Amino acid sequence: MTDVLNVPVKLADGRATTLSEYGGKVILVVNVASKCGLTVQYEGLEKLYEDKRERGFVIAAFPANNFKGQEPGTDAEIVEFCTLTYDVKFPIFSKISVKGDDQHPLYKTLTGSGVTTTGDGPMRERLRGHGLDTGDKTDILWNFEKFLIGRDGKVVARFAPDVTADDQRLVSAIDRELSAN
Repeated sequence: MTDVLNVPVKLADGRATTLSEYGGKVILVVNVASKCGLTVQYEGLEKLYEDKRERGFVIAAFPANNFKGQEPGTDAEIVEFCTLTYDVKFPIFSKISVKGDDQHPLYKTLTGSGVTTTGDGPMRERLRGHGLDTGDKTDILWNFEKFLIGRDGKVVARFAPDVTADDQRLVSAIDRELSAN
């Protein structure tokens, strides 16, 4: 399996990089969207980032337009929205596809990690109740799904889109990884 830290990605400003730029840190990878009911999570994510970044924590936001066209903007428009609306300071990457035939290699690696999703039942049922196909258990369920990568570069946890930044399951997992050698 491909090392998640070495998959080529681009920041929203167009600079090519990899997540290895954050090697040795605990990374929370989140697929985001500006026009989703969950978009308010940016506020909590920024607070989480501010609270824990000095301990070696970073959030990597990957805008995606895979779910009902909820991220229609350009990279520049997305960064402007996040900065002006939520004062986001964590890295925002270039828009990618997180699901389907054109799924970005980063998300192929993340979803292929074998890590099961914490808290996906209620969200999955809500989406099905709206007539939306939720795919199989390895697919990205919706915007704001979260993958936690430990300091060693391994995917250690995955959280459903409605698991918010202040959810104790997420906070505990991050703190556990920050405390690990």
